[in-house]
Amino acid sequence: MQKIIVLMLLSLLAGPALAHHPLAGMPVTTFAHGLMSGFGHPILGFDHLFFVTSVGIIAIFTRHRILATLAYIAAMLGGCLTTALWTTVPATELMIALSLLVLGSMLLSGHRFNLSTVVFAFAGFGLFHGAAFGLSLATQEAALGIQVLMGYLLGLGVTQFAIALAAGLVCTMLCKVSHAGAIQPRLAGAMVAGAGLYLTLEHFEGPLLQAISS
Repeated sequence: MQKIIVLMLLSLLAGPALAHHPLAGMPVTTFAHGLMSGFGHPILGFDHLFFVTSVGIIAIFTRHRILATLAYIAAMLGGCLTTALWTTVPATELMIALSLLVLGSMLLSGHRFNLSTVVFAFAGFGLFHGAAFGLSLATQEAALGIQVLMGYLLGLGVTQFAIALAAGLVCTMLCKVSHAGAIQPRLAGAMVAGAGLYLTLEHFEGPLLQAISS
């Protein structure tokens, strides 16, 4: 679990420009470019990395960790396609902030949640994470060709699935975590919930200050 915490802290060092442009602004014209971009987005954005790591940890406390994780991946790809090919999803950034707060709180609580609750949380918030991925890059790539978009989606899905599985394996095999009430997942949950609370408050700070000053 210490490795997960270090990984989360290092992800904070990724600058905003890198989080939105894994290819450093170079033209995206091939399947390989889309694949590289898909690989980079979940790693360079700390909010997405925190979320998918939480997905992997929470999933190990269900009897269907693969199914629970795939529910997130499917919803995330659906959200990405929605913004890439059709329309934007409202309140995306706010919902991403709330997703960290909710999943972090689930971990922090030390409770084991049933599969339906976990799948609902993973898929519901996954839609908004996917929408953010689509909004940041996939719209441009879709316009350049279906092969680029397919590479991007493949990179997104594979990378996030691997991160989630790795987080679960670190818990079960390296940290020997066997139940949701163990200290390691609860500490990780505190970090994720804290980040979610900070991001959520950021969304309300501007409107509140404007309301006070008016």
